[in-house]
Amino acid sequence: MGSLYYGNVDEPIVMPDRVLAHLAAVATTKLRRSESFVVSWKGTEADGQGRTTLWLQPAIPLRFVYDQAEAMPLNPATLREMADQATSNGGLILDADIDIPEISAARPQRARSEVAA
Repeated sequence: MGSLYYGNVDEPIVMPDRVLAHLAAVATTKLRRSESFVVSWKGTEADGQGRTTLWLQPAIPLRFVYDQAEAMPLNPATLREMADQATSNGGLILDADIDIPEISAARPQRARSEVAA
């Protein structure tokens, strides 16, 4: 499980490394462009069943800490979906139980017909 530290709080927001890595990619892209956005998620039984929402904006410190030392390949389809949500009025809604399909680190070979087109 990874940890997201936002602002000057000592207690992190904990989520799976894979979800955190995809959130980090979307957040850094948007914040690099000075685009603020909302991210929300449901609480767990331990912290209550409610919902938490953060307003992410460039002036507030943000740190991502992973349990896994190696960087993992990111799923482009999941990144697009998350980026689209982050741009919407409802913001990005995270689900810690989401099954993000793994993508091979190697790029797939394109068929000759695709190359010629």
